[in-house]
Amino acid sequence: MRNYLLRRVAQAVFVLWAAFTLSFLILYLLPGDAVSAKLAGGEAGSSTTPEQLAAARAEYGLDSPLPVQYLKRLVSALHGDFGRSVATGDDATHMVVTALPPTLAVTSLALVFAVVFGGGSAFLGTFTRFRWLRQALLSLPSLAISLPPFWVGLLLIQFFSFRLRLLPALGTQGFAALILPAITLALPTGAIIGQVLAKSLATQQEQPYAEIAAAKGASRWRVHFGHLLRNAAVPTLTVAGVVAGNLVAGSVITETVFSRDGVGRVTAAAVTAQDVPVVQAVIVLAALVFVVLNLIVDLLYPLLDPRIARTPEAVARG
Repeated sequence: MRNYLLRRVAQAVFVLWAAFTLSFLILYLLPGDAVSAKLAGGEAGSSTTPEQLAAARAEYGLDSPLPVQYLKRLVSALHGDFGRSVATGDDATHMVVTALPPTLAVTSLALVFAVVFGGGSAFLGTFTRFRWLRQALLSLPSLAISLPPFWVGLLLIQFFSFRLRLLPALGTQGFAALILPAITLALPTGAIIGQVLAKSLATQQEQPYAEIAAAKGASRWRVHFGHLLRNAAVPTLTVAGVVAGNLVAGSVITETVFSRDGVGRVTAAAVTAQDVPVVQAVIVLAALVFVVLNLIVDLLYPLLDPRIARTPEAVARG
């Protein structure tokens, strides 16, 4: 178990380093930069002199060679410092951390909705004896994953906010303001979870142990819930860890549609302004969320199947 944990932690550290490095290269190799965009759009306009531009680039460390910039930013990032926002002058890390709580609130609720929607449709769809109900339930994930999130968000606002007046359309205040954005985020995530779980449950139903358990007198509920679901949960957990990490990325669209404060709106503004420190802080944050979720999933695997944590040598020894 210790070796298994060390391997997973090492992989997590590598993913974070790769996310930082790739984002640095991509962002800094793009044409133009935030300093030029800021000076060109400021009061100085076209009157900005080359000397002023060079001084501004030196202030943000953009005048150094690329390898030097990379090493400086990597060392600073290891201490949680991603530099100052070029657009606002605020600390990039502070901007992202301050915007994180509203995003975590909506993504956490979205994850709960996704598990309930995806897991419920898959479990009931493979459990029911009614063919029409099974087909209806198992077709829901395919329908949900095909709907564009921004369209779903606008449709929910139109129906639940403008027509029924049950839930607020915009804003960040209160639990009620979380529901519509969370549903918008949850539909594609829950659809993927539902598809994988339904396929895994259907595969497990054909295994001999399911017939043996039923032959020993176990009820359909006990076989389905106590035996099939546990074995089907392993591939589902893998997919759930991946798609749950994408919720932070999906918040960009959702927070824009619902005018919510959060990391999504900070990201959209930073990308528009070519604000590299803020964008890179968001990318590393998203990678950190992805890594932590998948590390948690990896640690849950041995609880479902203890053989996963055993090395090939241990398995060979029996």
